[in-house]
Amino acid sequence: MMGTQMTYAFGGLLVVCTMALAASAFAQDGQDDTRQILGSLQFRSGEVAVGEAGAHFNLGPQFRYLDKADTRKVLEQLWGNPEDDSVLGMVVPTRPALDQAGSWAVVVTYEPEGYVSDADAARIDYDDLLKDMKQGTQQANAAREKAGYGCVDLVGWAVPPRYDAASKKLYWAKELAFSGQPGHTLNYDIRVLGRHGYLSLNAVSGMDELPLVQAGMQQLLPMTEFDAGARYADHNPSTDKVAAYGVAALIGGGLAAKTGLLAKLGLVLAKLGKLLFVGLIALVAGIRKFFGSRRERATGTVR
Repeated sequence: MMGTQMTYAFGGLLVVCTMALAASAFAQDGQDDTRQILGSLQFRSGEVAVGEAGAHFNLGPQFRYLDKADTRKVLEQLWGNPEDDSVLGMVVPTRPALDQAGSWAVVVTYEPEGYVSDADAARIDYDDLLKDMKQGTQQANAAREKAGYGCVDLVGWAVPPRYDAASKKLYWAKELAFSGQPGHTLNYDIRVLGRHGYLSLNAVSGMDELPLVQAGMQQLLPMTEFDAGARYADHNPSTDKVAAYGVAALIGGGLAAKTGLLAKLGLVLAKLGKLLFVGLIALVAGIRKFFGSRRERATGTVR
């Protein structure tokens, strides 16, 4: 793991437990391991296929891509996350490098949930949705405390949600406050809708890095597309699976729109001499109750 400032990307509602880490823990052998891992990474640039998602990136010179194997090296060997085969890759800025202060990254996953109808998109009241999300977060705090984790508060939108009906892309960012942490956390999300599911691009950082991350994510947004045949416009209503939720659930359900997000447990940030253990455990009952009770009103559930 790395002692320098860094930002790791991940999706879903974050549940944080922190522990102090003395600077002496980063011994020379650990630094050697870090250099060895970083030196083994094979970065890709330009047009990059994400075959498992039927999608691709057309990356400008400001970004590079790590495939699944190298991404798992970073997440599991370098940053100490448990194994997670659902991660497809990682987009990282060319500068700063992963081992430099101010670095950040975007983890790429794909959710084959089916065609997500955007019929509800124009009707979403984001203020009401935010209230529901805050309430759900508060309700889940009891389960987090019982499990030995600290509380989390959804402060508000760091970037208000915006859905582009033409490109079928959605983005938003949340500001989160974790108990015992002096600074707030930024959770920035992009969803790209496709014929059979959606591509997720997730970044997490400190709120002080909002301008940097926001600018980068906006640059990345038009560089992400589904392949011909897998695009949203290629949907065949006679044969294709349809997701059981709409666009609003990808935001409100960004807390837990699907069961798969509840299974992820990771070490998200290694920053300022502290480890932030981030997971979605002990939340299934609370979030499912929150999500289920609001699905019809907030999302206009697709049937």
